[in-house]
Amino acid sequence: MADISAIFFILLIISVAFPSMLTLWWLLFPPLVARAQVRVEKTLGGTFWMGLGVMIALAIPIVILLVLPFGPAKFLGWVLLAASFAVSSIGSAGISSHLSEQMKRAGSVFSPLAGFIRGAVILELTSFLPVIGWFFLLPIAVIISFGAASFALLNWMPREKTQSTPNETAPSHA
Repeated sequence: MADISAIFFILLIISVAFPSMLTLWWLLFPPLVARAQVRVEKTLGGTFWMGLGVMIALAIPIVILLVLPFGPAKFLGWVLLAASFAVSSIGSAGISSHLSEQMKRAGSVFSPLAGFIRGAVILELTSFLPVIGWFFLLPIAVIISFGAASFALLNWMPREKTQSTPNETAPSHA
């Protein structure tokens, strides 16, 4: 019975802490989260591929450090893993902000903070959905959050699409 209670309270604490952490990033670093949100909104496919590349680039040294039979190397591997997930949470805040904007477009009337917290809770609760959330939605959200955070930290914004109109005053070469 104590094991079940421990698991329940751990999940309860995590379910409160995750939206709180994302809200903290949103309040402390609004331009960074806004850049991540723009990337999720405008170039979702590119953000996914950037996140996949960053995850692979980070996984190689982390795995190497964790399998070395040297204590400080293992510690450094765990630190690198924790730091990479902490940085990717900036991208998760961008996803939550995007979800908040989507709710606003759908007609929901919330304050910006209440909408953001609802977006963070929606992002979190989708990962608790058995099978679909665990093996499909959560990995995709993590990859996209790595990509959005990478783009936001590098300050790479998507290009503005320009509309080309035919120049009517150009001479014709007939």
